[in-house]
Amino acid sequence: MAETGTPPASAAELDRVAARALALCAGAQVIGLGSGRAATAFIRALGAEVKAGRSVRGVPTSEATARLARELGIPLVGLDEASPEVTVDGADEVDPRLDLIKGYGGALVRERIVAVASERQIILVGPEKLVPVLGGHHRLPVEIVPFALPLASRRLAPIAGAPTLRQVDGRPFITDNGNVILDCAVGPIADPERLEIAIHTVPGVVGTGLFVGIAHTVLVGEPSGVKELRRRP
Repeated sequence: MAETGTPPASAAELDRVAARALALCAGAQVIGLGSGRAATAFIRALGAEVKAGRSVRGVPTSEATARLARELGIPLVGLDEASPEVTVDGADEVDPRLDLIKGYGGALVRERIVAVASERQIILVGPEKLVPVLGGHHRLPVEIVPFALPLASRRLAPIAGAPTLRQVDGRPFITDNGNVILDCAVGPIADPERLEIAIHTVPGVVGTGLFVGIAHTVLVGEPSGVKELRRRP
């Protein structure tokens, strides 16, 4: 596993993992479209295939993803119309079990919903996202209903580390769901599943950035090529 000081993946490396992901979901008719830098590389590659005549529909995990897909001519559907055969997304941390921390871009709740609705999830990352233990970046996003913010801040501190309200330009960051995000100062997470359960006991919590047991395949873009990691049975 790479140290957190590893430089971010280059655009060329992300393009390679996007191409590999495209090959892995060649027959899919409905694809969940993730959010973030790696997912954007995949969406652009998929858009090129649509332009060349491929028939496929996408389920977006954020408003930004939906806008990009429309610009590229990818038809979109909601979960009321179809369930994705596969979702392709990025991650902020990946541990050796292929458990994840996601949500630095703020789309964690919709990303989880689309991933769980899918038959399988493919994650695209650079080597800098690989960590020996989740919590290596000392930041765990938790989406909160705004009304519950004072209570949730107090209750989360002893569970997940001191929370900081995410802000942009001096104002609270607002998710596509109209909620706010607390970034919790977690250290190494010994038991991600137990922590996930504990956080959800706090009133007002909508979702966390812990994605445990969801990813099926992780594609890592490296200078020498693409490394493929698969979840062990």
